[in-house]
Amino acid sequence: MPDRTLPLLVTHSGKFHCDEVFAYAVLRLALGLREPASHRLARTRDPAIISSAAIAWDVGGRYDEAANRFDHHQRGAPSRSDGMPFSSAGLVWRRYGEHAVRVVLPAGATQDLAAVIAAKIDTTVVRRIDELDNGMAPEVDTLGLASLIADFNPSWDAPGGDEAADAAFLEAVDLAEHVLRRRVESLRASLAAEALLLAAHAAASDPRILVLDQGMPWKTAVFAHHLPVAFAIYPASNGNWMVDSMPPEEGSFEQRIPLPASWAGLSEAELVGVSGVADAVFTHLRRFVGAARTRAGAISMAQKAIELSGN
Repeated sequence: MPDRTLPLLVTHSGKFHCDEVFAYAVLRLALGLREPASHRLARTRDPAIISSAAIAWDVGGRYDEAANRFDHHQRGAPSRSDGMPFSSAGLVWRRYGEHAVRVVLPAGATQDLAAVIAAKIDTTVVRRIDELDNGMAPEVDTLGLASLIADFNPSWDAPGGDEAADAAFLEAVDLAEHVLRRRVESLRASLAAEALLLAAHAAASDPRILVLDQGMPWKTAVFAHHLPVAFAIYPASNGNWMVDSMPPEEGSFEQRIPLPASWAGLSEAELVGVSGVADAVFTHLRRFVGAARTRAGAISMAQKAIELSGN
């Protein structure tokens, strides 16, 4: 029997959707909740049960953040500043998102970092859930989070009734929580890489050549900060140093400055002879990437490529 002294959390019964599933994942993280030791979860539309809840979302016809009521179906439900209606996920995220992010971040992470990551997730993930739940998304991605969560609903002819549906709901919440945790970590790593990249670029003798002490994502930050980078130099796991070219725009397979055509597809001694770089290893046939055995060699390849391009 459930412990009636534990706080009661309530969302609606029946078919579940991405918004209430994601909202519950956020609440579990932000408040340190785990079933069944810390609280009771009820999926119901019974007004008496809803009114007795410590937290209720996506049900109850009421939005009151101070009272932990996060429904969005009623008249007068809140919208974003641009008029986009919130879903229950958006409302819960607005109240608890930063808390959830802070739980996932490593110890010692700053409050500012949690706020930045929470804002990015709101823009890229939570808003999308709002759009989908309110029928305002231009298209539905069949491999997106909302579609994957929808697949957790028991099929129409599955046995087990409400108990099976409740178990499936929790499985979907586990998926949403894992996705959220990974997104937080991905953004943390991306922001850390961006800080290192900007410091390396500020210290560069040639702003067109970005030299990094380790491999990390770099192209997005170069675009974001409008840096004039043509090549990034960084160590590979096999001990070589990569010469990675920068595309002119995101998603492009072209290069701002390709490696020289005379180097294309060459390797080892043949490439050394043509390039004049003593430890050159290879240049890809499509000229977007090459490598040398040393940092100095990779920088030399980038410098020669720029000189030969006339830039």
